[in-house]
Amino acid sequence: MILVFFRYDPGAIKFLKYDEIPLAPEAASVGLEIRVVGNDSGEKVSILAGTLARLDREAPYYKKDGYNDFNTFYMQAASGTKGGSSGSPVVDCQGRAVALNAGSKSSSASAFFLPLERVVRALNLIRDGWEAFGSKPESVYIPRGTLQVTFQHKGFEETRRLGLRNETEQMVRLVSPLGETGMLVVDSVVPEGPAHKHLEPGDVLVRMNDEVVTQFLTMETLLDDSVGMGIDLQIERGGTPLAVKLEVEDLHSITPNHFLEVSGAVIHPLSYQQARNFRFKCGLVYVAEAGYMLSRASLPRHAIIKKFAGKDIANLGDLIAVISKLSRGERVPVEYVKYTERYRNKPVLVTIDVHEWYAPPQLYTRNDATGLWTAKSALPLESPFIASAHHAGHIEANSNSVASLAESSPIDLKCQHESENLADGCIKMQTDDEIVVDGSHSSEDSLAGKKRRRVDEEISVEGTISSCGDLDQIKGDFLRHPPSVDVDGSDLNRTISSNASLAEQVIEPALVMFEVHVPPVCMLDGVHSPHFFGTGVVIHHSDCLGLVAVDRNTVAVSISDIMLSFAAYPIEIPGEVVFLHPVHNFALVAYDPSALGAGTSVVRAAKLLPEPALRRGDSVYLVGLSRSLQATSRKSIVTNPCTAVNIGSADCPRYRAINMEVIELDTDFGSTFSGILSDEQGRVQALWASFSTQIKYGCSSSEDHQFVRGIPIYAISQVLEKIISGTPGPFRLINGVRRPMPFIRLLEVELFPTLLSKARNYGLSDSWVQVLAKKDPVRRTVLRVRGCLAGSKAENLLEQGDMILAINKEPITCFLDIENACQKLDQSIDSDGVLNMTIFRQGKEIDLIVGTDVRDGNGTTRMVNWCGCIIQDPHSAVRALGFLPEEGHGVYVARWCHGSPVHRYGLYALQWIVEVNGKATPDLETFIQVVKGLEDGEFVRVRTVHLNGKPRVLTLKQDLHYWPTWELMFEPETATWHRGIIKALQSTVA
Repeated sequence: MILVFFRYDPGAIKFLKYDEIPLAPEAASVGLEIRVVGNDSGEKVSILAGTLARLDREAPYYKKDGYNDFNTFYMQAASGTKGGSSGSPVVDCQGRAVALNAGSKSSSASAFFLPLERVVRALNLIRDGWEAFGSKPESVYIPRGTLQVTFQHKGFEETRRLGLRNETEQMVRLVSPLGETGMLVVDSVVPEGPAHKHLEPGDVLVRMNDEVVTQFLTMETLLDDSVGMGIDLQIERGGTPLAVKLEVEDLHSITPNHFLEVSGAVIHPLSYQQARNFRFKCGLVYVAEAGYMLSRASLPRHAIIKKFAGKDIANLGDLIAVISKLSRGERVPVEYVKYTERYRNKPVLVTIDVHEWYAPPQLYTRNDATGLWTAKSALPLESPFIASAHHAGHIEANSNSVASLAESSPIDLKCQHESENLADGCIKMQTDDEIVVDGSHSSEDSLAGKKRRRVDEEISVEGTISSCGDLDQIKGDFLRHPPSVDVDGSDLNRTISSNASLAEQVIEPALVMFEVHVPPVCMLDGVHSPHFFGTGVVIHHSDCLGLVAVDRNTVAVSISDIMLSFAAYPIEIPGEVVFLHPVHNFALVAYDPSALGAGTSVVRAAKLLPEPALRRGDSVYLVGLSRSLQATSRKSIVTNPCTAVNIGSADCPRYRAINMEVIELDTDFGSTFSGILSDEQGRVQALWASFSTQIKYGCSSSEDHQFVRGIPIYAISQVLEKIISGTPGPFRLINGVRRPMPFIRLLEVELFPTLLSKARNYGLSDSWVQVLAKKDPVRRTVLRVRGCLAGSKAENLLEQGDMILAINKEPITCFLDIENACQKLDQSIDSDGVLNMTIFRQGKEIDLIVGTDVRDGNGTTRMVNWCGCIIQDPHSAVRALGFLPEEGHGVYVARWCHGSPVHRYGLYALQWIVEVNGKATPDLETFIQVVKGLEDGEFVRVRTVHLNGKPRVLTLKQDLHYWPTWELMFEPETATWHRGIIKALQSTVA
């Protein structure tokens, strides 16, 4: 029979085992020459101290996340072991294991070794169990006793100061082994444990069951042999002898063997380790990981839940019983306490998950026979949580409980990727002939008068103008009769500051504060944060539909939980993303006006003024909301209405605005204040939007940065007109009504403007310089190609550096000219979707026929979680790098999870999977079909291509027990996200 022993090391997170190594715990002594197997240095060292080195004092980092070794002494040596050697045996010159390598302190080149006495005991119990059963038993019980007390070994000098009597010290020295230097002293007692109110810190332990105890090994042996029985202790407290009888508790009974997983949160009974650290009693409901639902409510890790939905929570069963009675979408109060503020119960408002982004609550239980944690549904099938699948837009708002906009700690989930340099296509490109804006730079050009399509003021479609009303009438009403709403017999008047501008008074009822949460389990499209705040403006408000425009640095992806707080009425209701513009930095979010209750008549849609276009020197009012929902405005001057945005690709590609001109002001409220720009009458001329960029420092470090600029309102008004007028497009359900959403026709090419003076140096003829300067005497620029989006119809036609001179013989000088040319293709019945372009390339004028692409505003609507990584089709920010693998493009790895198979075997983010076991995976559907055939425990060969084009082949072992394959898909017809299992073990599904 082969005996195997191991030590679990939470730092290394691995098990190391050694077969048939002779154990000689009795041989360990001070001065013994030893060698650490696995030590990088391999040199021989000597044990310096026997029972004097205590690990949790010398290496306090071992206390992280509750793990520590207390009531234990370690041997010490100056070996300076390296990381990764934890768990290695410490052997003497005869090859006998005398200890296990447990930890080190690099600053002093010290190493700490765990003695083997208790290891040998555990091995003997396992061996006896095997021999008794004749084979491996289901599980072997190894008794471990505890009093829930922490002792420290203190020298006789200190015990005398604690009041130890001289006669007691003499007796202890007489009966103890030669060289004993001290005694055990109580350091802490866990509340409501066996020793609570019996032992106190400072008590000196004299005897256990009439046996003098000065060493941890002796005490541990007595406790392990007395589980479930009483034990007599003799102590001295301040010089007074005391005798107490305590019941020894089973340490296994206060070590959690089950936990609840709900919405990514891990909740279990408070363990003895954390109870000792936090000085709480064992068994309380402890939040080990907050997950999505709890962190969204600002409930942190290491919290103790005291009340949930008004019910007292004493144990995990109470919590499960309360959750089983709740429906999706309910908002319930929760009280919790933190160990740092144990005397204050903190209330928060938790929203029960509406969507199917996470699996239903699962109860995991440790199976000691198999060594696995088995999962089963924590809730019965008849539970409202399981039965209800309400859509976010259908949640009824409770006007009696208005949630506050509490700041929540951002979840520490950053984009993980390999530490490889990105390809040149990922790095922000800027040359000396570009006109750019990066948050601080701008050009001095002014905007020439351009015609913008706008929503017809005479249109009589549902609610567009009737809800807005006449601006003059609205303005007069505000001055004569401030709006009021009768709620429960009392007037709720909206107070208008006496010094507020007229524009602020008119636009305030249309302002909305956004609080956006992205679930960590599905952070798609490279979104860089799980939590966003921002300000939007209501652009449509009718009886059955409300639409709010906001920048895409606030609403980045469609898979988001959005809460809207209105400046006109104190209420918070959910919203849903209905449109994400693929180019312009704005999104449209819908809400249900009926959820506003009495506030429906107070909220108004802003009037959009797409023309005349703003010019340099025009006066505008910047109006927005503070975090406290207070409207703030200031009068500013337009310094540049046509600055070209130039945002380079981030390390982890994410949405960035391209082919846009923005508005700059002389003064604003800072880089985080968003809102709108309006004229004196409160008509919206631009969305004051937030942009996200990444500033690189040197070759390796980078930092996220945001700035604000104005987006002309014409693009938003065009999309709004298409939605209201019912332009043919893909249908989706909004507030229970099927509505057509517009397509956007694009030339998927990233462009940048170059001054005509620079273009002349590249060989552009004088005739074209004069034509372009005459067409646009203010800008005096020509558009050049920075790159084509991979997979676009223009990819193989246009080249980097090409100058676009004309489309259909019409000179082109700005991004708007190209947008208008694309829109004309949609308006033409016999259009074939191509543009007749005249370009300048390497000294020659070339006529090309270039195709355009049609995109919707849904964003990414499908993802797969395989082996712990998030896989999706390449999004536009990835395609903007200009490269897709030749092997049919492949599927894109957006993120990965710690502890998953992809983490263990090195399949990280920022690469494409192009083959699995030799089978091509050109798209997501093909990938799903391939992984369906993979079995649990099977090694899979994966071929990948990094963003920099570097191919790689790796293998990983699939684990369907803990990491089943599942997908999320958005269905526009029902406006819901559905979670489906692709491949899992039957036990996991059950």
